[in-house]
Amino acid sequence: MRQSVSWMASACVGFVRACAVVVVTMLVPAVWAAAVALAIWWGNPWTWIVPFVWACIGTFILSRPVCRMFRLLVAKWTDTVIPPGYREAGPVVRMSTGYWWNGYSYERTRRDALQDQRMRTWWRDPATWRDLRFTGIAPVTAGVIASIPLAGVAAAVFGFSQPALTSRLIGLLGLVVAVAGAPYAWRSAEPVAVRFLGASPAMMLAERVDELTAQRADTTVAQAAEIRRIERDLHDGAQARLVALGLSLATVEKLMEADPDQAKALLREARAGATTSLTELRELVKGINPPVLSERGLIDAVRALALDSPLEATVSADVRLRLDPPIESALYFGVAELVTNAAKHAHATRALISITRDDTGIVVDVEDDGRGGAGARAGGGLAGLRRRLAVFDGTLEITSPAGGPTRVRMAVPCESL
Repeated sequence: MRQSVSWMASACVGFVRACAVVVVTMLVPAVWAAAVALAIWWGNPWTWIVPFVWACIGTFILSRPVCRMFRLLVAKWTDTVIPPGYREAGPVVRMSTGYWWNGYSYERTRRDALQDQRMRTWWRDPATWRDLRFTGIAPVTAGVIASIPLAGVAAAVFGFSQPALTSRLIGLLGLVVAVAGAPYAWRSAEPVAVRFLGASPAMMLAERVDELTAQRADTTVAQAAEIRRIERDLHDGAQARLVALGLSLATVEKLMEADPDQAKALLREARAGATTSLTELRELVKGINPPVLSERGLIDAVRALALDSPLEATVSADVRLRLDPPIESALYFGVAELVTNAAKHAHATRALISITRDDTGIVVDVEDDGRGGAGARAGGGLAGLRRRLAVFDGTLEITSPAGGPTRVRMAVPCESL
């Protein structure tokens, strides 16, 4: 009895899903069927052009929404997520001449630039033609298979409405087909979507090229900003003190015979200034690359960072490893930024830093007891950290519900030295 109820529930769910697949896949064929019916109704062969044009326009308009709905259904029913792979439009920039550049052409207004950009991006996107191909393939594959239970129900309704015995047998056969096929008819949607809606090698290559181009631009901007910071720190700090030190020594040279006591006082001030300059230079070098990171590796550098942190930070590491210096530097400054954010923005009091290895690389988890609500917002520090890790094919995962706690995982594929 329980198995029968379970089977009927599965058949009902399958029937509803099959109906959804049929509706989605048959939207474009319905447009063409309506166009053909309209052309036949008009009767004049020359009037077929108008329905044909409208059917083409409708196909272009519906192709992307149909594919989005199909992906959504497959993801909801099977947990198979198929990335859409659509190209994203770049920023629209106003030039010094007053015109707007959208990546393709110059326009007089921002609105015109955006409209032209959307049209060109949509037309040149390989995913557009993939979606059009799918609207032609899906009806004769997943659509036909999913329509079997519907056809069985239609046959059952027709057969049982007729008094003849043959019709009743046809109705019974249709009912059996509908009930038996309903739990399985919709399942063809997943392989069809994976096969025909997934990104092609050319699309993945183009996406990877765009990603690497963006990473190169981010790296260039970050390097330029770091160079400006170093120049500013040198100019405002050590350089000013060294200039003052030179002036003091020149004054001491003049006062050496005339006023030895004053010369000695200036020498003491010059020595203190030299010590301060040396300390500032060491701090500057430490900001570029901490000596403990270069000498003893990531784990010891993170432990030293935890000791200087305003939080009660605990570091756990079950491995002893050395990584490539760029990876160690990215992870170290990532941990430093996360700990600083926890203390400054989340008002946390404790942090747990975990460094482990898995089958693919290094994993660093930073968890704090702050108020939560952290996210990788555009232009924010976490978004910048994600871009820096992406240079090494690394990932950044953020779990930060309102009220906390916040847990951030940095994972970078690599081999230990």
